[in-house]
Formats: sequence, C-alpha cells, structure tokens
Amino acid sequence: MTESTFFRSEEMSLIQLYIPAEVAQPTVSELGELGLVQFRDLNPDVNAFQRAFVGEIRRFDEMERQLRFFTSQIEKAEIPVRPTHPSVYMSRARSRQELDDLEERLSEHENRLLQMNNSHETMQRRYLELVELKHVLRETSDFFQEAASHQEDIRHSFDEPTAPLLDDLEAQAGPSDGRDHGLNLGNVTGVIPRHKMQTFERILWRSLRGNLYMNTAEIEEPVIDPSTDLTVEKNVFIIFAHGREILAKIRKISESLGATLYPIDPTADRRRDALLDVVRHIEEFNSVLVNTTQTRRQELMRISENLTAWMTIVKKEKATYHTMNHFNYDVNRKCLIAEGWCPTNDINTIQTALRGVTERSGSMVPSILNELRTHKEPPTYHKTNKFTAGFQAIVDAYGMARYREVNPGLFTCISFPFLFAVMFGDVGHGILVLLAGLYLVLNERKLANVDGEMFNMVYGGRYIVLLMGAFSIFTGMMYNDIFSRALPWFQTGWVFNVPDDYESGVIVAEPNGHTYIF
Repeated sequence: MTESTFFRSEEMSLIQLYIPAEVAQPTVSELGELGLVQFRDLNPDVNAFQRAFVGEIRRFDEMERQLRFFTSQIEKAEIPVRPTHPSVYMSRARSRQELDDLEERLSEHENRLLQMNNSHETMQRRYLELVELKHVLRETSDFFQEAASHQEDIRHSFDEPTAPLLDDLEAQAGPSDGRDHGLNLGNVTGVIPRHKMQTFERILWRSLRGNLYMNTAEIEEPVIDPSTDLTVEKNVFIIFAHGREILAKIRKISESLGATLYPIDPTADRRRDALLDVVRHIEEFNSVLVNTTQTRRQELMRISENLTAWMTIVKKEKATYHTMNHFNYDVNRKCLIAEGWCPTNDINTIQTALRGVTERSGSMVPSILNELRTHKEPPTYHKTNKFTAGFQAIVDAYGMARYREVNPGLFTCISFPFLFAVMFGDVGHGILVLLAGLYLVLNERKLANVDGEMFNMVYGGRYIVLLMGAFSIFTGMMYNDIFSRALPWFQTGWVFNVPDDYESGVIVAEPNGHTYIF
C-alpha cells in the first residue's frame, strides 16, 4: 500500500464481492455514494434484454417518461420547480415498498393530469368554436343585407348562358316545374385561416367557373389554436350559390383547406337569437375554463414541489439496477457476485460501508470482500478535490495518463492560468475576471444547486477563473496595460536623449541606473 499523492494516479486493487440478494440493492447504492468502485461486467455475452434486472430497468424508464411529461407541462405553465438540496434522505436507498408507492403516485398524477388536459382541450375547442360562431353571426348580418341588395345581379349572373357548369348541375337535378322561386340561393358560412384566403378564393373561382357570390371579413382578434397554443388570424366568409351540387362542392373545398363551417339561418330574427345564445354560452365556458385552468395549475404546483427529488431518486435507482446487471447470480448461495477496481488505500472504507449496510438492513449474512491477484492493467484513477478537479478535467480532455504515470494535472494548476494570462494580460480585465471567480468561490455552497449546463461548466472551473484573473493582473502590470490603455506604472530604466544631428537607425537610449521592477 502506497501513500496517496497528486503526482501519480492511485494504486488500484481488483476486489470480489459476495453480496446477499436481500441487501444487494442498498449495498450497490451505498457503494455508488462512495464512488470508489468501478465494477466490471461479468456478463459481456448476455444481451441487454436478457439480463436479470431488465424488468426493473423498464419500470424506471416508464417513470422517467412520466417525469419528463410532468417537466414539459410545468415548463409550459411557467411554474417554478423547487430545487432539492443534497441530504441523507436523498442519498439513502429506497425499499421496494417505497418504489412501489412512488410508481403508484406518479401514475395517479399522470392520469389526473391527462384527464385535465383532455377536458381542458375539449372545452377550449368548444370555446373557440363559440367565439368563431359569434364573429360569424355578427359579420353575416352585413353579408345578408348586401346580398339582398344585389339579388337581381346575382340571379342575372346565374341565368346567363355563359355558365355551363351551373346548367349541367341543374339538368342533373331534374326538370323544373316552370314556377319562379325567386332568388332561392343557398349559402356556406365559416372561418378559414387568413393565409389560406387567396388560395381558397382562387380554387373556388376556377372550380365553379364563377358561379358563386362570396364575401369575407377579417376577425380582428386572433384566436388560439388549442392543439398548438399558437395564435391564428382568421377570416369569416359567406358564399352564396344555387344548387345542392355546387354547395356540396364548396363545402368539400372549404374543409380540405382547413376551414370550419357553421350553419347560419338566413332569417334575421333567428340569427339575433342565436347570437344572444352564443354570447351566454361563451360566458359559461369562460368561467368553466378558468376553474379548470386553476385546478390544473394547482395539480402542477403539487408535482413541482417534489419533481426534482423524484427525478433524483429514479435516476439513482435506475443506475443501481443497471450496475447490478453486471453481476453474476449464485443460485445455490442466493447471492450476487461482483468484481471491480478500487483504490487500495480505500479498501477499509469499502468494508466499513458493507458492514453498515448489513447492520441497517438486519441481515444475518454479511457481504464478503476478497482482494484478487491479477496481471490485468488497472484503470487510472486520480483523486481530486474541489480545487484540482477543474484542472484535472482539462488534462483528461486531452488524454488520460496510463496507470501510475506522472500526473500533469498538478502542474496545470499554475501553467494553464499563466499561459492564459500571457495572452489575456490586462489589469482592468483581470480584475473583472478575478472578482467573478471570487464571487463563485465565496458563494460556492449557495450556487452548488443552481441548474444549467453553461453555468455548471463555469461553476466547476471557478478556481480556474480565480487564478486566471490573478495571473492576468500580474501580466497586465508587466505589459503596463489596463483596459487596453498603456499607462506608465513604474519608472523606466532608460533615458532617451535625441541629439540634433540624429540619423535614422541610430540607438539613442542610455541606461539611467534604475532597474525596471519587472
């Protein structure tokens, strides 16, 4: 056993563990908290779907899916998620009963939330239809009045011999009884997205050869599509035409372009009564939607209080069972057999952890640790702390040293900030970087739980930032540079006496006996 040192990687030992089946899960969880064992896969030829704990892995996959669904709904509702601080409660292993209760609780939350979402979406669609119908009823009153004032022109356009399509359709409808039924026009009314309006008009005109009378109006307030929650600008349209075949064709074209059709009575009194009824229903639906939204938000707030803790528990338990899939199962002894690498100096720590799990679980059979002799090359493990971890990560990004080779990570603690400062050297900018690093270091406990990929990267290298700022101030003083401005910090060591007969290429600097501080 050798003493730990920053100059070389840790001396490693191959160990074999015999873990009773009833305490396998808490034992692996405890070893995972220590982070001192790299387990070997003893089942390399077994398919991932044929391993012992694949059922538990699928179970946690389903729970992760539910948690992702909760996260998306909470983000959509803009509800803050309460962070969870590391604690003994979060680090301990969960019993099977606790995991069953968590699974049941997540399923209940998901079912309630799905039911609320479906109910809310259904009511939102109905509310949208009522709002559109209200605009249709208001706008069509003007349309009908305008159409009534042009009855003769419309009838004349339909009776002209230049409308062959209309003649064909009327011929298919059967012979006329010879009586004049007046205008006798049908109508198709609805709303359509505004960006499809020109295409809609062009298709109708070409398909019906102009045998229609159409009027449109813009809906000033954009409506919200419940399926996408995006605002959509729409237009109200009403189309007058003669003949069932033409009206059916208009309806088919309208629906193919995403229009929503509404039946409108041509009688003014009935339209007025329908408008009053629609306004009353809109008020009722608006009240129901507010209550539904509030109930759904309360459900999401209850979920958000425990979401981070649930995600941590599920990820940890899934990783635990994934590790247990690397073990062999001894049927006769009812135990799991595991092999892994660990630092030789930490074997006693691992044995203490194994005894602690056995005592807490009340098991009569302890876990057994054996140290194996092997000629296999051990993995490289560098023990770091919060100061050296960032510098070691920089070294590992370029390449990992072989087992027991000299570790350049310790030298990088000085060389990396200094080389950065040679490039960055500026007193003013260096002070800003130093203050930023100092803030991260002094508040490291409070900032440790802040989530975010970019921030976590900066936070992990807080000591690197601190040293880069300090070295930049030093090199900035060498360069006499502050915020890219040259300043005479110290007295020069030269005197420049330019003679009257000075010629280009002649050096006129003379030492004044003062040595420059750098």
